[in-house]
Amino acid sequence: MEKAKVYFTNLRATPELNLLQKLEKLVKSAGIEQIGFKNKFTAIKIHFGEPGNLAFLRPNYAKVIVDIIKNLGGKVFLTDCNTLYAGRRKDALEHLEAAYENGYNPFTTGCQIIIGDGLKGTDEMNVPVPCGEYVKEAKIGRAIMDADILISLTHFKGHELTGFGGALKNIGMGAGSRAGKMEMHSEGKPGVKRESCAGCGVCKKNCAHSAITLTGHKANIDHAKCTGCGRCIGACHFNAIVAAWDESNDILNKKIAEYCWAVLNDRPHFHISLVMDVAPFCDCHSENDVPIIPDIGMFASFDPVALDMACADMANQAPVIAGSYLAEQLKNPARDCGAHHDHFRATHPETNWKVCLDHAEKIGIGTKMYEIREI
Repeated sequence: MEKAKVYFTNLRATPELNLLQKLEKLVKSAGIEQIGFKNKFTAIKIHFGEPGNLAFLRPNYAKVIVDIIKNLGGKVFLTDCNTLYAGRRKDALEHLEAAYENGYNPFTTGCQIIIGDGLKGTDEMNVPVPCGEYVKEAKIGRAIMDADILISLTHFKGHELTGFGGALKNIGMGAGSRAGKMEMHSEGKPGVKRESCAGCGVCKKNCAHSAITLTGHKANIDHAKCTGCGRCIGACHFNAIVAAWDESNDILNKKIAEYCWAVLNDRPHFHISLVMDVAPFCDCHSENDVPIIPDIGMFASFDPVALDMACADMANQAPVIAGSYLAEQLKNPARDCGAHHDHFRATHPETNWKVCLDHAEKIGIGTKMYEIREI
C-alpha cells in the first residue's frame, strides 16, 4: 500500500505567522480545499471539554477550519455526542452549556453547535458494518450521519482505556450515541483494589449508572450495571480502581475502529490533530493533569490511521516531563520499555493503542505507513 501523506507544522510562531495562520497553511497544504464543500452539510467532530478541564482545544482553532469551509461554500457545524458518565455533557442542554462555558459559541467559532445524538443521547442511526468483527450495526448520532462531509479536529492526549485519544477515538467513540458508547464499553469493566481504596465515595459520585456502592468503607462495582466507561478510574485519587487485565481493552479499541468505519464510509473526510497539552487522561475529566510530554505540533491528513500513527511516533520521541503522571509511573522499572519506549503504554500499561490502528488498517480505513511533509 502506498504511504499516506501526513502534513506537520511545529508550534513555533513569529510576528508574521501566528499559530492560527500556521494551522490554516497546514490544512490547505494538506489538501482540504480539494473537498467539494459547496452547499454541503459539514460536521466538524470535536470535543468541547468537560468544564474544569483546561487542556481541551481552544475554539480559536475551530474557527480557522470553520472559516475555510464557509469560504468554500460549505454549511458547517461543530458537533459531539452525549456522554455515558455523570458529568456536564450527559444531555444536549448541559452539553451546550458546557460548550459555551468553554468558549464554544457562534460568536467565537462562526458556526452553530449541534449535539449529534439529540437531547437525551437517543437520536441515532443504525449503520451496517459489514466488515465488523464485533459490531454489525453501529449506533451513530443522527446529526453526524446526516452530514455530507466529516472533518475531525482532535486534541491528541492520553486515555486510561485506549492508551491515547487520537482521531480514530474522536470519531469512533465520540460519534457513538449513548447506546453506541455502551456497546463499545461493554467489555473492559474495572475492578477495585481494596487495599488501596480509601472509601471516599468519589467513584460512586462519578458513576452515572449507580454501579458503585460502598460497603465497609470500600468501593464495590456491580458489573451487571457497569458499562465499562472508565470514568471511575480517573476519578479515583488513590489509584484503587483499575481496568480489567484481559482482552477487554483490546476489544474496545477494535470496536472504536469499527464505529469509525461506520462514520467515515462512503463520504469525504479530512482529519486534523493537535499534539499539545498531552495530559495522561481524556478531556472528559473535569480536571487535567500536567502534560506528560512537551507540545509537539499540528498534523493533518486525509488518512486518520496514518495521522494517529504519526502523532504517536512523534509523541514517543519526545522527552518525559518531570513531575508528570508518566514520570511517576516510570519510577517503577517494569514500566520502562527501554530503547523502544512507549509513553502511552507506560502511562497506562493495561492498554495497547496499537490494536485500534492495526484493526482500522485491517478493515480498510487507512494505513499506518506514512510520510511526513513538514510545513
